[in-house]
Amino acid sequence: MEVKNTKITEADFFAQRKEVLEQWPTGKGVDFEEAVAYQKSIHPDRRFGAKLEKAAQEGVTLIQPRAGVALYTEHIKLLQYLETEGEADLLPSTVDSYTRLNRYNEAETGIEKSKETGRSMLNGFPIVNYGVDICRTVTSALSSPVQVRHGTPDARLLTEISIAGGFTSYEGGGISYNIPYSKNHSLEKTIAHWQYADRLVGLYEEAGVSINREPFGPLTGTLIPPCISNAVAIIESLLAATQGVKDITVGYGQCGNLIQDIAAVRSLKLLTESYLSKYGFKDVRITTVFHQWMGGFPQDESKAFGVISWGAAAAALAKATKVIVKTPHEAMGVPTKEANASGLRATKQVISMLRDQDLREIPEVIKESKIIEEEVKCILDKVEELGKGDFALGTIAAFEAGVLDIPFAPSRFNAGKVMPARDNSGAIRILEMGNLPLSKSLKDFHRMKLEQRAAQEKREVSFQMVIDDVYAIGKGFLVGRPNS
Repeated sequence: MEVKNTKITEADFFAQRKEVLEQWPTGKGVDFEEAVAYQKSIHPDRRFGAKLEKAAQEGVTLIQPRAGVALYTEHIKLLQYLETEGEADLLPSTVDSYTRLNRYNEAETGIEKSKETGRSMLNGFPIVNYGVDICRTVTSALSSPVQVRHGTPDARLLTEISIAGGFTSYEGGGISYNIPYSKNHSLEKTIAHWQYADRLVGLYEEAGVSINREPFGPLTGTLIPPCISNAVAIIESLLAATQGVKDITVGYGQCGNLIQDIAAVRSLKLLTESYLSKYGFKDVRITTVFHQWMGGFPQDESKAFGVISWGAAAAALAKATKVIVKTPHEAMGVPTKEANASGLRATKQVISMLRDQDLREIPEVIKESKIIEEEVKCILDKVEELGKGDFALGTIAAFEAGVLDIPFAPSRFNAGKVMPARDNSGAIRILEMGNLPLSKSLKDFHRMKLEQRAAQEKREVSFQMVIDDVYAIGKGFLVGRPNS
């Protein structure tokens, strides 16, 4: 199949929609016109995009956890707890792994076992199995806006039920919910499936209902060079805007070097706006999300709070519109609601204290921001060239050529040749370039930065640095020094 970056016609959309809604019985409960009316009845205070827009205008960083359990009554209690005790500004419904893989029979079994045992036998909230009415019961029980967070390559039915169910924000994309998450899904298929999801959001927009969309920024969450995650976020924003999406939150996962993290968020917003404007999408609202550290965590709770607080500080000083919060139980599996709430409160305290500070325009940040912008432009220019102006075709060709290459991703459609490591100050640099189309001066810059670290540590630039860096935070450091 050939997938192009063109808006799906209504005839093609509704022909496909008939098949999508027949995937599981709850699909029959979706009525587009009725869902539009229901979405319009949701108070503005409970609309995700409206709250983000207000926060962006006021220069405030909102806080949002991850959370989801199998039984909807318990899911409501969990979110209410995080809203009140955790002081969360925005709420999630993180979807279970079976639903992410469209394995609704297993999800149904998980719901039944959860009822029998009295504890969640799923690692998230099974939206498709519950259907529209139960989703509305959940979303209407909360004072704050709620977003669906998942990791689904084919999220078409999930999107339909989520929006009809009263969720006002929806995460994911055809690249970011494929390459880092799955091994065998082709980009042709996932981009096409996410074009459907975005076209649905576009149809709601045309009907007077704005749904916030959020590409998944951190990708694999492990030493991702900002130029790679930013390039993917911009491509997914362009693909979404083509289908009529008007409200996009672009994301970035914390790397740990404060200057680089702030520069990455700064350049991400600037470049997303610039590229959308360049291709005629001048009326799309762009906000940002900063993900606290996605790698290994210390097992000690107090040390984990240190990692959480560092992420909170970076988000606040970068003036991200929202921050996704980790918990002090990160190293131990699924957190308790109490641990989740404590991570939120710690984050809110740091963000409140730093509310009036902004490091986006200091010289070092601007300098790093320019480097990231130059790198992203090299990548996107090549993607555009490979697709002859079409970013869907270009993305598929770019992954085939290794021009786009996500470190540590499981997908067999990913080259896996790019290898990152930290420089002497902890910023992410690229040790092995693979086929990334960076200029010679940029490649020389990365090598020079890693040579500086090697000289400091009295060792060669090597793959051992990568291994050391992956485990460093869990040991209490950012840079994986020898014998540290």
